[in-house]
Amino acid sequence: MHVSEHIIDIRYAETDQMGVVYHANYVIWLELGRTKLIEDLGLSYIQMEQDGIVSPVLDLQVTYRKAMRYGEKAIVKTWIEAVNPLRVVYGYEILNEKGELCITASTTNILVKKDTFRPVSFKKLYPDWYEIYVREQKNENIN
Repeated sequence: MHVSEHIIDIRYAETDQMGVVYHANYVIWLELGRTKLIEDLGLSYIQMEQDGIVSPVLDLQVTYRKAMRYGEKAIVKTWIEAVNPLRVVYGYEILNEKGELCITASTTNILVKKDTFRPVSFKKLYPDWYEIYVREQKNENIN
């Protein structure tokens, strides 16, 4: 199983009045982590979009464990938790530079045609990509 790492320098604009990272920014960081994982596996989300396919988030789960602050570095770890022909579950951890776990998360993504938003089979449309995901997944099945 490949675990991708993406390092983010936390910017002042990403914090709230309490001086901690505003919760919605973590969702953006998950997208960065997911994109990095796809690239690390030698795949191209840009090519998928050029094919008229997008991968919206169907479900998002986030647990906030420890506050992160301006000036720190966030380390976004991303992996494939589970995959089936219609869905992919990505797993995430965001750690601070001390290695302390600050966020755990997962997203469930599907593939849809960009113009109609009708779901399509990941396995049928991108069989090579699907096989890479099956090989790299952490668990056997989607819960």
